[in-house]
Amino acid sequence: MTADPHALRAHLPWRFVVAGPAVAAVTLVAALIATAAAGVPLRDPHGVTLARLESAAMLVAVLVALDIVFRGGRKRWTAARALTVASALVSFYVTYLAYRNLKSVVPLLRPNELFDYRLAEIDRSLFAGSEPAGVLQSLFGTGISAHVLSNVYEAFFLFIPVAVAFALVALPDLRSGLFLTTALAINWLLAAGSYFLLPSLGPVYADATQFAQLPATGVSGLQHVLFQQRMGFLRDPSATGAAQSIGAFASLHCSIFFTAVLASHLLGLSRYVKIGVWVLFALTVVATIYFGWHYVLDDLAGVVIAVTALALARAIVGIDLRIARQRVPAPAPAAV
Repeated sequence: MTADPHALRAHLPWRFVVAGPAVAAVTLVAALIATAAAGVPLRDPHGVTLARLESAAMLVAVLVALDIVFRGGRKRWTAARALTVASALVSFYVTYLAYRNLKSVVPLLRPNELFDYRLAEIDRSLFAGSEPAGVLQSLFGTGISAHVLSNVYEAFFLFIPVAVAFALVALPDLRSGLFLTTALAINWLLAAGSYFLLPSLGPVYADATQFAQLPATGVSGLQHVLFQQRMGFLRDPSATGAAQSIGAFASLHCSIFFTAVLASHLLGLSRYVKIGVWVLFALTVVATIYFGWHYVLDDLAGVVIAVTALALARAIVGIDLRIARQRVPAPAPAAV
């Protein structure tokens, strides 16, 4: 079955098709410039990006199969539609690859510049002289709640491929799905820029004593691994597989989840989806402060990134959100 590109353009405006690749191209160019300036190659340490792309692709394939079997979507899944979805998926993870490289070289391009002290001061001023993490640890305790919040925080890594696959397959209108995946991808680019704006490590690395009473969890293990990776990267940035992924300002976790929150309302998704993403967002905000990943200002900046990403995505694709909320599917890309 061969797709007719003219039929594809007739049914799906070209801006939706090129949005994801355009964001990927911009982010990749920025990463190439930054890594060249830092004197390190563009790379995918430990093959993380490729592995996550493969997992997301498998999830998309499963959802497509279920759509065909249970919703009679065989005619809907033309070669043209499949190519559009594949292009959006690959573009999303190219953007992620570029984001990881941009974040990694921040300490090389802005050495000895950390704003943790100032961000911690702002936190204390917002909490009447107290440490926000200490307040939350006193409020929720440091027992079972630590394990629950750890699972919530780590759910982010599963949420991203699920959200992308859901957007590209499950939404009745592919235009809505491409709008959402474009917005999620823009989060990578804006977050990478924020790390250069205010380089910082986060409370747990700036002052580990206030988190010493927390039990061992998946989060504490991840924090240790990331710190060791950062030290290794700073000792020898050119070493094979060397990379670092620590950056507090702004919170990408919060920006991604709040993007999903706003999109669920903009696209008129079901009440259960709205409740689910609101709960994930709220608990994630708590977890980022509780474990010392972020300062309060980091989470607020994440909200700003989410709003900006959705505004930019809407401007790029030109979606009419009034039509999207009516859940009227656009004709599927034709094939001959």
